[in-house]
Amino acid sequence: MTQRTLHIAVLMGGWSAERPVSLMSGTGVADALESLGHQVTRIDMDRDVALRLAEAKPDVVFNALHGSPGEDGTVQGMLDLMGLPYTHSGLATSVIAIDKQLTKQALVPHGIPMPGGRIVATEELFERDPLPRPYVLKPVNEGSSVGVAIVTDEGNYGNPIARDATGPWQEFDELLAEPFIRGRELTTAVLGDRALAVTELRPKSGFYDFDAKYTEGLTEHVCPAEIPEDIAEACKAIAVAAHQRLGCRGASRSDFRWDDSQGVEGLFLLEVNTQPGMTPLSLVPEQARAVGMSYPQLVQWIVDEALTHGATE
Repeated sequence: MTQRTLHIAVLMGGWSAERPVSLMSGTGVADALESLGHQVTRIDMDRDVALRLAEAKPDVVFNALHGSPGEDGTVQGMLDLMGLPYTHSGLATSVIAIDKQLTKQALVPHGIPMPGGRIVATEELFERDPLPRPYVLKPVNEGSSVGVAIVTDEGNYGNPIARDATGPWQEFDELLAEPFIRGRELTTAVLGDRALAVTELRPKSGFYDFDAKYTEGLTEHVCPAEIPEDIAEACKAIAVAAHQRLGCRGASRSDFRWDDSQGVEGLFLLEVNTQPGMTPLSLVPEQARAVGMSYPQLVQWIVDEALTHGATE
């Protein structure tokens, strides 16, 4: 792998709901690249991003954006048109992976276990439940557990859900409804064709939502997870298979729910994140450390991987 000095543009920020996380990821990446001796141009993405990239003329772009439009294929298409190599997955993969329903359509026919469910118009929620309770409602194409709600008989959303109850139905015209899988939260990072480890996430209260992910002290990370070997191996195998089936490049992270009363039959893939976080609390850097890879080494690996693919898929 190359160790030559590069000019790297780090794209971060943007205007999605995940902007604060992206700024933390991008800052960490930029600092690491500078510590390795690279020239870094930090770009907080705005509507003039193409002009700023054209002026910078980087050797490669590190895409540290999260959510739309940095993770949904929009920025990837722009970079392809500009002929700039970039990190993480390409246009087609990004379009599919950001959409939870499209991801199911791509993976379930190939034997990858994912929850059932359906897309529901928000208006329908105020008339009847789309699934038996408990169930989960989530945006179709947001990450970081943005806008996720668990609807239970004991909850305070109402039955049916009240229009004035605080939840994702106030922000989105349609949502993905899935059965709630009781049990444990697991996640596995993949670099190329290698699964790193399995982490169990234990929120101190509630579930693993946006705040629990990015507020220090709200979630315990157990890495490696204290789970049976067959479950750990299943997580790794499913994560690699999903990474490859979707055509992911570089790093990805697969999130699971595991009903530990059901053995391996209780393991379900929830989603594949094609641009996982690189913040101090993020899971991919944590798993990389667990297998002996420092944060700067991880960042360098991602850059090297991007350069092997050139400017397009």
